[in-house]
Amino acid sequence: MSSSPTHGLQRVTIATRRSRLALWQAEHVKRCLEELYPNLAVDLLPLSTRGDELLEATLANAGGKGLFVKELEAALHSGAADLAVHSMKDVPVDLPAGFVLAAITAREDPRDAFVSNRYAGLAELPAGAVLGTSSLRRAAQIAERYPALEIRPSRGNVETRLAKLDRGDYAAVVLAAAGLKRLGLGARIRACLEVHESLPAAGQGALGIECRAERRDLAALVAPLADAASAVCVRAERAVNAALGGNCSIPLGAYAVLEAGRLSLRALVAAPDGARVARAECTGEAARPEELGARAAELLRQRGAGEILAALGDGC
Repeated sequence: MSSSPTHGLQRVTIATRRSRLALWQAEHVKRCLEELYPNLAVDLLPLSTRGDELLEATLANAGGKGLFVKELEAALHSGAADLAVHSMKDVPVDLPAGFVLAAITAREDPRDAFVSNRYAGLAELPAGAVLGTSSLRRAAQIAERYPALEIRPSRGNVETRLAKLDRGDYAAVVLAAAGLKRLGLGARIRACLEVHESLPAAGQGALGIECRAERRDLAALVAPLADAASAVCVRAERAVNAALGGNCSIPLGAYAVLEAGRLSLRALVAAPDGARVARAECTGEAARPEELGARAAELLRQRGAGEILAALGDGC
């Protein structure tokens, strides 16, 4: 274990959602900090968020991704917590004034996962089979390729959605592979959907550590947990969303890969029923991820993304 300095800190508190996956993520960061700084005490502050409470509404109808982070940011603002740990796919692209993402960690598997007790993959599902997903992005891409399926919303934490599958509410569900693997539920995955089949959400599989902008001591504390390659990819992906309107809940996928100092970025915007999909691919320098994301967004607009978003009433 390292005897690195704790930047003058003796104790830090991490705000987290109460779900088992969120607690795993916060515990993971806690363990990493304790290994780096053996003399640092790390506490968790579990909180219930609006997104966790609104289980019957889709995220788009309930108010979007910010529902999972606002209570955690309130704890940071009040001083009840020092850090907050988020799934990057749940973090709005525009943070409130006074907050920063101090670190983006190494990415877990970014793909979507097909889970079923009867079927080995999407292609095996019969016409009319009910598939559950909490994501407009996943629903749109699946509907485009398999229009005969009945796609229904499936909200709740990972265990809740698996329980609904097991009691027969759905023939299959699609979840983030990262969450299943982190919870030790990787054996439930029947197939991982490759990125050309289901483009992931921006930031999917990566964790973000947030703090107040003036807390440079905290930013220095968590800096060793940052993964430069994951961060530059996530920044490019989030820039696509930012250029298309920021925090709006739209069926948008973005995924970047870093190779030899170059970023390759895929992005899409889809109508919720999958009837229209705009796609873009571009490459650029890793040193300018936001520029690449903006370029991908412009290509999407040229290929019909503006019309798709206008039909959603998004105004982007």
